[in-house]
Amino acid sequence: MIAEDHESANISVQKTLEALGIGGAKYVYYCDDALAWIRNALREGEPYDLLITDLYFEKDHYEQQLSDGKELIEAVKRLQPDIKVIVFSAESRYAVVNGLFRTLSVDGYVRKARRDAQHLREAIQAVFGNRTYLSPDLKAAAGDRNSHEFSHFDVTIISLLSQGVLQKDIPIYLRQNHIKPSGLSSVEKRLNLMKEVLGFSKNEQLIAYCKDIGII
Repeated sequence: MIAEDHESANISVQKTLEALGIGGAKYVYYCDDALAWIRNALREGEPYDLLITDLYFEKDHYEQQLSDGKELIEAVKRLQPDIKVIVFSAESRYAVVNGLFRTLSVDGYVRKARRDAQHLREAIQAVFGNRTYLSPDLKAAAGDRNSHEFSHFDVTIISLLSQGVLQKDIPIYLRQNHIKPSGLSSVEKRLNLMKEVLGFSKNEQLIAYCKDIGII
């Protein structure tokens, strides 16, 4: 089952499947249609083996219950938990992609970029070999980001920020709990270091990333 609202990308996926000798695929442009076809296939005893879906779908005059790929995956997994899922999207933020593997248990992620047809073929072969697949460029980014070791101090200040404590007020908590260093400059330097290493520009991005990977 292919859920892709851009016709050129949809055709590209079709050709990739044909090159692998995979027949009997269904192609739709809306998430609701994908879910309906998967539900009907289950009812008829001929379930789909694989769902390939984009993450983001443009809204138009057709009213939809499912607004994006994440909602589609969640709904499909409730119907057919064992279906293989590959996400094919232009999304490049590692925290978002990593969250798909952690929270939705997707089997593969292919970023729409150079050589994406080759990567999609590799992903399909990998998931049917019961392996997960991540586009090489994102895998490299994951390696860079995993190189940062979060200290107890890091986790403390990120947790406080996530709870709504203002950055300027964090030193008060640190002093009250005898945590050193406790100066505002130390907090700022540590936050700036983490954002630089992880490629973020805002504290909110850092917080979201740490939630996605289970640090907080």
